[in-house]
Amino acid sequence: MTLPDGYSEIAPGKLASVVTCLEMRAAPSPAPVRTDPAWGLRRVVDAEPEAYRSLFGRVGSEWLWFSRLVMPTPALRRILGDPDVEVWVFSVAGIDEGLLELDFRVAGECELAFFGLTAAARGRGAGRWLMNQAVMRAWSRAIRRLWVHTCTLDHPAALDFYRRSGFRAYARRVEVADDPRLVGLLPRDVAPGIPIVEEICR
Repeated sequence: MTLPDGYSEIAPGKLASVVTCLEMRAAPSPAPVRTDPAWGLRRVVDAEPEAYRSLFGRVGSEWLWFSRLVMPTPALRRILGDPDVEVWVFSVAGIDEGLLELDFRVAGECELAFFGLTAAARGRGAGRWLMNQAVMRAWSRAIRRLWVHTCTLDHPAALDFYRRSGFRAYARRVEVADDPRLVGLLPRDVAPGIPIVEEICR
């Protein structure tokens, strides 16, 4: 179903975001990148859901990431334990400050399922370094396509960053979901730039 032209009303307590889907069909040349000896990247096999959610929240609460917070623990455990899902943790001087998740469960494809840094790690070139790692590791398998999606709740520079990394936009969607701040998944004071709407404006 596609939305009609014009305004579509969203119920109180809901969030609506415009989602852009992007893909690359061949491995690009690595982008120039700075490195830092304090940076590290390690794969976490069969990650514990609570530890994973803690880092997921530190990276994504500013952008209202909620999907893995609302997911039942047994379902999340199955994903994290799947050999075709790679969870990588980025660290700075031994402190976990970023999350990279590659999902190879669809044959011939890789989804860059989650990619992000905490505020403490941004602005120093770590995002470009981590993206180079993501692209290299994704294309190390026999895939035909690497894809990712971002939305209007994400960092304002995210879409341009993905395009400069070699991704091409191919679809646009609208996602409507409960505001995670109103259902107890996230504190009400996170993401202050995204207002909470609890009643319809008339």
